[in-house]
Amino acid sequence: MSRALLLLLGTVAVLGATAAPTAAQEDFFKDKTNLENPLEIRDPFKAPFVNKQSTGKDVRKGYYVTGKGQYSNLAESAATDLVVGELRVVGVLIGRERRALINANEASKKVIVLKEGMKIGNEGAELKAILPGGVIIVEKIVNVYGQEEYLETVIPISK
Repeated sequence: MSRALLLLLGTVAVLGATAAPTAAQEDFFKDKTNLENPLEIRDPFKAPFVNKQSTGKDVRKGYYVTGKGQYSNLAESAATDLVVGELRVVGVLIGRERRALINANEASKKVIVLKEGMKIGNEGAELKAILPGGVIIVEKIVNVYGQEEYLETVIPISK
């Protein structure tokens, strides 16, 4: 008797669940939200997918990724366009990774950020050292005897 009663209750529950109106389930969110399909929106606890440009640099909202864990809001400019004789050192940043703030010439207001070891100008002069008072640039030249020499140029901070 108890098995027959249990079988009857199970059959009624299964038939009742399959006969339930599906329209009520679909219209459940209509009066609760103004999103068209709330079940297909992005998970707020996952980071959004970011497209990288084909240039290899990751450019995002106003800043550039220059290396692993290094971010900058200044775009890297070509230091090969600079002329060593016209450089003006505006400031230096001393620390673990030293930087020099340089104007291309006296009339230029644009500040260029350079690191130690960067090549400057068409001749391939190297920014050898950044010191608290200025920068040292080393150029490799060939003298009149055909020997290679290194020409060191010290550019102090301009006022």
